[in-house]
Amino acid sequence: MKNTYRSTPSNYHVQGPEKKQKQNQNALFGMGNPLLDICAVVDKDFLDKYGLKPNDQILAEEKHKEMFEEIVKKFKAEYHAGGATQNSVKVAQWMIQEPHKVATFFGCIGKDKFGKILKEKAEEAHVDAHYYEQSEEPTGTCAACITGDNRSLVANLAAANCYKKEKHLDLEENWKLVEKAQVYYIAGFFLTVSLESILKVAKHASENNKIFCLNLSAPFICEFFKEALMKVMPYVDILFGNETEAAAFARERGFETEDIEEIAKKAQSLPKENKKRQRIVVFTQGKEGTVMTKGDKVETFPVLEINQSKIVDTNGAGDAFVGGFLSQLVQDKTFEQCIRAGHYAANVIIRHAGCTFPEKPDFQ
Repeated sequence: MKNTYRSTPSNYHVQGPEKKQKQNQNALFGMGNPLLDICAVVDKDFLDKYGLKPNDQILAEEKHKEMFEEIVKKFKAEYHAGGATQNSVKVAQWMIQEPHKVATFFGCIGKDKFGKILKEKAEEAHVDAHYYEQSEEPTGTCAACITGDNRSLVANLAAANCYKKEKHLDLEENWKLVEKAQVYYIAGFFLTVSLESILKVAKHASENNKIFCLNLSAPFICEFFKEALMKVMPYVDILFGNETEAAAFARERGFETEDIEEIAKKAQSLPKENKKRQRIVVFTQGKEGTVMTKGDKVETFPVLEINQSKIVDTNGAGDAFVGGFLSQLVQDKTFEQCIRAGHYAANVIIRHAGCTFPEKPDFQ
């Protein structure tokens, strides 16, 4: 199908033309669960032992407690700074390169070794991270259990679950950073932590005609946190998700279709506060094409091909796609360019372990 979105609609301009060339610091704002990823290639027995599906994202329960120790003892584990939103803003900053600190990140960590690692990693990535630090809970971790090109994520939120609006977001120096931003991105995972923080940021974006983006993040968010999700939905300008999340969302909303294009259209037409921007829905489908709504059309964009043997780790591919997309959105590029950058970033990330990348991007 011929591409119809070569230009960004005028109501989606992020900045005035005079600011277009030089990217502003803190123009992109992300808020979410900062986690230290513990990545390991595991076997089916390990998944079965802990009742894990090969490709899923869940929150850790009591039965998973020992798993975090076993994965490190039994398999060759690597540690990476993670958490969906933090990954995405990190990739966006990497794609932008200069100036540093275009991306801001808020989240909660513990005053411990893992928290220190996350701070160092954010600094290395040139992200302007402002963590709410507390000592009641340790820094959160996420076990990424990899089998073939599948990854099963088990998140032990711990400190990430302790983010408090009044203790951090509401502080004047922090809220100023929110006000500086033009584009906002929050993964649906944060709906389990602080709905009031998300709503404060989402309403600010809507009232000031800025761009607020949300990710469905996981089927369990669509199923068990649907009330919180639908409270935020009226403020969502760009909705991200993958094919399994889209299907779960459609089931919960009673869309009565399994067709991903139809689901995208129906999600697009849900009630919206800021009428100046029509909602855009972007659904990735792994190696299948990415679906995007715009106007009354739905278009599919093919992903970049990659030899199966080059794939090291698909964990972080979705986060990387969003990061690439946001890197162009914040620079006022076309939606076609946003998708291209998303596909490029995801293609790079799956060649590396964890959500890691080479020193510089090679994207035009």
